[in-house]
Amino acid sequence: MNYIEILQSQVLGMWAGFIAILPNLAIAIVVLVVTWIVAKFAVRIANKATGKSHMREDLRQLVETVVRLAIWIAGIILALVVAIPGFTPAGLIAGLGIGALAIGFAFQDIFENFLAGVLIMLREKMRIGDLIEVEGVLGKVEKITLRETYVRQLSNELTIMPNSMLFKNAVQILTDETVRRNEVVVGVSYDADLEQAQQVILEAMQTVDAIVDDKPIIVYAQEFGGSSIDFLVQWYAQSAARDLRLTKSEAIKAIKKGLDAAGIGIPFPIQTNYFAEPLRIEQVSSEKPSA
Repeated sequence: MNYIEILQSQVLGMWAGFIAILPNLAIAIVVLVVTWIVAKFAVRIANKATGKSHMREDLRQLVETVVRLAIWIAGIILALVVAIPGFTPAGLIAGLGIGALAIGFAFQDIFENFLAGVLIMLREKMRIGDLIEVEGVLGKVEKITLRETYVRQLSNELTIMPNSMLFKNAVQILTDETVRRNEVVVGVSYDADLEQAQQVILEAMQTVDAIVDDKPIIVYAQEFGGSSIDFLVQWYAQSAARDLRLTKSEAIKAIKKGLDAAGIGIPFPIQTNYFAEPLRIEQVSSEKPSA
């Protein structure tokens, strides 16, 4: 048996088969190019359609992704039908069914993040532009994709978080309501009139413009501190129009100004130190080193 002739005949047969399907490959490439063009225009049309509605930005991104994905799946299947003789979508589904278990294990994280991304986009809460805190990350949501979410931290670092992390863990949406509560602890001296101090702090807080009028200002004496009687001061302020830290700064300034005007002191921390009994002078002088 001449193995060289058999190998040559097989190579020539493969080459002839490749030459025979070249027209089909060319048509398949054209189909993919047309798919790219159609997907591009379809996404533009979808953006125009959703832009005229009041749809959220994350839902608009979901519609754009679904339209692009559906067109590309149809185009790729059509290109495979043209390029591979005997290929059918039913055969593709059957082939995927055989390896579905292996594919599921291999791409478990990808599928999990994909489904989490879809569910995050569909739910009402956590929109693009919201300030959130999750797993120690505090920042503004810049972008939501089907796999990951882009969070710009307040210190300007960008954190890319898997969607499954945001879906499985508790997410604090700090901008869900425009009015948020803030607080500060104020200590007054032990010899101060507590009723007067409480009234002075309350009147000082009422001078801060950012504090909303329809929410109560709470001023309660909380505990006996190491050097002061500590008051807990809580208030509600608009968080959408300004930084809460700025409102807190204005509140502290107003409280300090009011307490100073009323003659109520804010004491420094007091620390008591205990020392062992010091040596007497006579004992120190008697312990002179020998020559």
